[in-house]
Amino acid sequence: MKLRHLTFRLLEVYVSVVRHGSISEAARQLHLTQPTVSLQLKRLSEAVGEPLLEHTRGQLHLTDAGQVLYRACQDMLGRFDDLQDNLLELKGGHSGRFSIAMVNTAQYVMPRLLGPFSQDYPEVDVTVEIGNREQVLHRFHQQLDDIYIFSHPPSLEHAAAARFLRNPLIMIAAEEHPLAGADEISLPRLLEERFLLREPGSATRMLFDSWLQTRGLQLHRSLQMASNEAIRVGVAAGMGVAVVSQHVLPKGLTGIVPLQVEGMPLESHWHFIVRRDRRLPYAARRFLIHADDHLESCLDPAYVCHETRQLLAQLGIS
Repeated sequence: MKLRHLTFRLLEVYVSVVRHGSISEAARQLHLTQPTVSLQLKRLSEAVGEPLLEHTRGQLHLTDAGQVLYRACQDMLGRFDDLQDNLLELKGGHSGRFSIAMVNTAQYVMPRLLGPFSQDYPEVDVTVEIGNREQVLHRFHQQLDDIYIFSHPPSLEHAAAARFLRNPLIMIAAEEHPLAGADEISLPRLLEERFLLREPGSATRMLFDSWLQTRGLQLHRSLQMASNEAIRVGVAAGMGVAVVSQHVLPKGLTGIVPLQVEGMPLESHWHFIVRRDRRLPYAARRFLIHADDHLESCLDPAYVCHETRQLLAQLGIS
């Protein structure tokens, strides 16, 4: 036996002959000549080391070896059909995997997009990484993920960005705070308060610090907190006021109220970021399209931005 001489084409010809019961009909279906098909069968029989077909009363019949080979061919060709189907599903983004890294605040938004996507595409595996801005920037520079979520995008020299959601930054205080309910609070008055802030380098703090600097102002009293959750608890406990994304405050939240401050809310946006120098998996492309199609149904339509299709176009993805 010289099974290493078997080829996919030889097996395909053999199966066609068996299924049609005729060399001439198999040749017609495969767009080959009869001599060519006969030669392929001869080579196949030589590779197996046994006769595969015999003529009885003008009809083709399988030998015992031919039966064994035919069953093996059906299994192998069936597996190739499965492979083709799987590749088509993969190319369509219906299966496969991708990773997405997001800054902490985005975890209040992204599950509302990832949940429906996972329900519609259960065969796609999604890995989600969450960290502060410095941690996600590190992942971005190391090209560890396929999609990144930032509200303050990094350098786009090797990447493309698309806004998908407005991210207003508002000032909050405890319900019993003296400024609660006041109209048009001035910045000098506001800066008399203690501010609860995220770590330096967080997008919210960067934008707020920049906003103050353009007005020639700076904070007098501040306390750094490790997370948005800690800030919410601290504000509710009367430790001070804070600037947070409006999306951080769930509906029906008690103990905290937004303050009416002149010049606020500060305008910001959530962005999908994709590196140009990294191949974007089909599943990640499908997620971006799915997210763009379902923004209004998953998120507050008043804050939605549609730039995702332009992002894919920038990357040459139709």
